[in-house]
Amino acid sequence: MAEIARSFHLVHIDPPGMEEGAPPYPPGYQYPSLEQLAEMLPGVLQALGIKSIVGVGVGAGAFVLAKFGLLRPEAVEGLVLVNIDARAKGWMDWAASKLSGLTTSTTELILSHLFTQDELSAAPPHVRRLRERLGKTPNPALLWSMFASRGDLGLERSGAGSLRCPVLLVVGDNSPHEDAVVECNAKLDPTQTSFLKMADGGGQPQISQPGRLTEAFKYFLQGMGYMAASTMTRLSRSRTGSCCAPGGEGGAERGRARTLSRGSTGAGAALPPTPPHP
Repeated sequence: MAEIARSFHLVHIDPPGMEEGAPPYPPGYQYPSLEQLAEMLPGVLQALGIKSIVGVGVGAGAFVLAKFGLLRPEAVEGLVLVNIDARAKGWMDWAASKLSGLTTSTTELILSHLFTQDELSAAPPHVRRLRERLGKTPNPALLWSMFASRGDLGLERSGAGSLRCPVLLVVGDNSPHEDAVVECNAKLDPTQTSFLKMADGGGQPQISQPGRLTEAFKYFLQGMGYMAASTMTRLSRSRTGSCCAPGGEGGAERGRARTLSRGSTGAGAALPPTPPHP
């Protein structure tokens, strides 16, 4: 990742109230929907002086970035979407979620969504760390509620519902998100979209296989005309070579700012502001 950081400005955006040490929102606070979070991004980029991005999002963050790509295609040069579910929650899913919420804590609901059953049973360090963090963070239930009530992205291979930039879809094998990502892949322009199913990737391949995902990301950027001098290992080439997105025109000579936006749980803006500490 250090090599990528030397070529791009890295910006990590937490959803409102999800940053470490955030105080709780007051009772009855209306948390923004995922669609509203996407609408906030232009203001954040403008405040930072950023004209365009290569966005990387996971789960809810992938949904937000894809929505942003539909709203502002001129500001998105490429997208890496991990575990994206572009579908709206159906009534059966909504009812099941409500029933589960009566007997299961929000923390456990989120963990069961993020990881495979094998990972939850084994409880590796990254699962234990996230469980501890979620237990100490006061606002995850608000974001979870918005994710569980999201609308459909309305993706299409062409027309207004199409993403006009190169897209890399990523999911781990045996992941609970595999079907959703495969369905999303079928709705995108095949000439602009690459699909990467990572062996031993689990529910969160960016955590379980960070090195291999970084190599795939580098290859994706090279396909867009960036990092032409970057090299990859023979093993990485053999495993990620099929993931190259079609190259864009202009390469490193593009006049737009080159910015990588990275979000682990969401791509929300800094608005609405986090409530002040008491």
